Amino acid sequence: MSGVEVACPGLCHKFAFQRMADKRAPVILWFRRDLRLSDNPALQWALASGRAIVPVHIHDDALEDRPLGAASRWWLHGSLESLARDLSGRGSRLILKSGPAAGALVELAAQTGAGALAFNRLYDPGAAEREALVADMLPDLEIERRAAGWLAEPGSVLTGQGAPYRVFTPFAKAMQATLRLPPLSEAPSNLPAPPYWPDSELLDGWGLRPRSPDWSTGFIGEPGEAGVREQLAAFLADGLAAYPVARDAPGDEAGTSRLSPRLRFGEIAPWRALAAARAVAERRPGLSVAASKFAAELAWRDFAAHLLFHFPTMAGANMRPAFDDMEWRDDPAGLAAWKTGMTGYPIVDAGMRQLWETGWMHNRVRMIVASFLVKDLLIDWRVGEAWFWDCLVDADPASNTMNWQWAAGTGVDAAPYFRVFNPTLQGERFDANGAYVRRWVPELAALPDRWIHRPADAPPAVRDAADLVLGRDYPLPIVDHAQARTRALEAWRRLK
Repeated sequence: MSGVEVACPGLCHKFAFQRMADKRAPVILWFRRDLRLSDNPALQWALASGRAIVPVHIHDDALEDRPLGAASRWWLHGSLESLARDLSGRGSRLILKSGPAAGALVELAAQTGAGALAFNRLYDPGAAEREALVADMLPDLEIERRAAGWLAEPGSVLTGQGAPYRVFTPFAKAMQATLRLPPLSEAPSNLPAPPYWPDSELLDGWGLRPRSPDWSTGFIGEPGEAGVREQLAAFLADGLAAYPVARDAPGDEAGTSRLSPRLRFGEIAPWRALAAARAVAERRPGLSVAASKFAAELAWRDFAAHLLFHFPTMAGANMRPAFDDMEWRDDPAGLAAWKTGMTGYPIVDAGMRQLWETGWMHNRVRMIVASFLVKDLLIDWRVGEAWFWDCLVDADPASNTMNWQWAAGTGVDAAPYFRVFNPTLQGERFDANGAYVRRWVPELAALPDRWIHRPADAPPAVRDAADLVLGRDYPLPIVDHAQARTRALEAWRRLK
């Protein structure tokens, strides 16, 4: 059975008989990317069953289509700590197991005499097969699968011809036309406990967080469900009004919700976020446009999951096969400068430094730095996607890939390849006063606004007044944007 060994066949047969006789045998509640107690459909089913509940999280890299990146592992550790505290405060426990999930669940079922397994579905490539394996290895258990991660389950929104949508706007319209938000459910005050608890591993033993040196000290946010309501409420109260404009202004700290890692690990249900935004718009009609913009971002996340479900090779293959012959460059020096924020283009460098220090990057800047890598440097988008996967606390299997293919022009509904962001103009447009660059590229802080995004063009007297020596304090541009743009367009024309 896919190499999974079960060490307790005798126990399994013994408890299978007991389960058939006892319909109130415990429910194993399997947490994965749904690390919350409110709005959790699998938990609601387990509670409604009236049975004791055994919550478990299994650390098994094979459960994911690809192992988590380092920053995501950091967030997962904190989220599991928070979930364990929340369960403890309700008379329950979070059981931690590692190893192949199917084998761990079989062993846990034998130890607890469980009669059912409840979990919320995933839709990544291979997820259905992995879940089917678990069900096959637990034939005597009632298996309950629910949906908890998206506004619309991947695969449920199709064209009139039954085909998947490949363009966002018609997808969003079709989803909106049929969308019915489930009722909100609050976290229970207590969870019924089993007669005895099985052994649990220690979270610290999994090595999810860095030890020495600890490069995560500047990471954003406090993982876990505990603070997510307050974070959402603060955004809706203070940031929603400016959201249509501020979401493109990286220097505006309140301009985005920063819910992405919480949605990625399921600390909040997307329908709660949408319902909250709609409620604000109902009370304050002037915010209806802003609420719609926020809703569109949630739909964009659904669109990514929809595409990965229908096109599982999207994670590593160009969705436009013509780009399989693209003449990508091997440029180790350019890649290193991009990763470390030393390209000589301030908005790019600010973004890459923010990513490294905080595990997060503003969405507008994500587009700018991605365009710079794949078009100015002509480096394969998959190289940048892998770096983001390792460095982002919100690295999502579907969104990360789709957004990189969008930036590279290789995916569906993509920005055309001939659309090449000018990083200097992008900086001047979206960070006009230089607040974002000054924060993350402090060596440029003394430059006047006029020159903050083009230090190489600043007159010598201006650079002298700012005590800035290019090539010593800050690098000269590693490429000439105009020449790099021409090179990228020529590569695209040869591809055609």
